[in-house]
Amino acid sequence: MSEMPNPQRIAELAAEMEAHGTARDAPVRAVMALLGDRWTTLILLVLEAGEWRHAELKRVLGRLSSEQAISQRVLTLKLRTLERDGFVLRAISADIPPKVSYKLTAMGAGLCSEARRLIMWVNEREPQIEEARQTFDASD
Repeated sequence: MSEMPNPQRIAELAAEMEAHGTARDAPVRAVMALLGDRWTTLILLVLEAGEWRHAELKRVLGRLSSEQAISQRVLTLKLRTLERDGFVLRAISADIPPKVSYKLTAMGAGLCSEARRLIMWVNEREPQIEEARQTFDASD
């Protein structure tokens, strides 16, 4: 027999959500959505290696991704979002023409560290995930 849902846990979850925002743009929702999108986590992991100019970052992302290369527009949008949330610092040189580079802030490095922990958790459970997928697919 399955366990009944815990109403107390649901009340705690509701209070937690109320305290940290349920709006679409609340930080908890926005950052979790960013980490789950196609490019942001990889961008963070690459920026963890140091400061990158836009074109270099685009090239490295294209080499590392199994997806198509990231477009200029998408990369710019992702970097602006990360900058807006305080995870990435954009620097402009005094050169002519100016050179723009990106690097993680301290908060960005912390987010990257947490993303690495989640990735490690998933990697450690890869066999169980694959087994669950096979079981599910076989039941169709």
